[in-house]
Amino acid sequence: MEDWKKSEGTFNLACDPQRVSGMMQNTCVKIEHVTKRFGEDIVLQEVNFSLKTGNVYGIVGNNGSGKTVLMKCICGFLPVTTGTIFVFGKKIGHDVDFPESLGVIIETPGFLTQYTGFKNLEILADMNGRISKADIRIVLKRVGLDPDMKKPVGKYSLGMRQRLGIAQAIMEDPLFLILDEPFNGLDKHGVEEIRELLLDLKAAGKTILLASHNEEDIRILCDHVYEMDGGILRERTA
Repeated sequence: MEDWKKSEGTFNLACDPQRVSGMMQNTCVKIEHVTKRFGEDIVLQEVNFSLKTGNVYGIVGNNGSGKTVLMKCICGFLPVTTGTIFVFGKKIGHDVDFPESLGVIIETPGFLTQYTGFKNLEILADMNGRISKADIRIVLKRVGLDPDMKKPVGKYSLGMRQRLGIAQAIMEDPLFLILDEPFNGLDKHGVEEIRELLLDLKAAGKTILLASHNEEDIRILCDHVYEMDGGILRERTA
């Protein structure tokens, strides 16, 4: 998190040019002819699209349309049946199992319910050793959570869990974010706060792929919008 400009109670983001030049290319993600089957069911059909760095992409579609499956394939959580997915120029499932510099929130975030939010993030952070306790405090404040709160996650509201999920996705300052319904469970004020955070991340040069049922979220945040229907992905043109 060395490229996060920090001050007490605030959380501002700035890109480190050397880091960006080392990892980011003009195309962050390239998906070619991706099909995904579960048995006889075709969930993704010949999906082709690219994500340019520094842009926000929205995917809209009904439940079961294939949005979450596509996101899991990009993350490396699910293998594709046919086709290829490249993230930062590396083929998922071949060059790397999982993309580098990726933050993810897909479906309901899972945490150790007996521990506080801070303790959960501390446990996750210890796996990579990239950020400090001070960094965790800052990111919790930025998503609207009190780092000193003693309440265990098991007693969190849905909105609080969602905020904690977003905190874990961004805490190591990834270049690429995949956010599946990031506003789920948030009240109006919470939605506005997280929108502001995502706009800050966009301004810092992050690439974001998000799914949302709320057209206002899509309109405010996204540079490009795709529609998923029956596993077929098409760009919205109007």
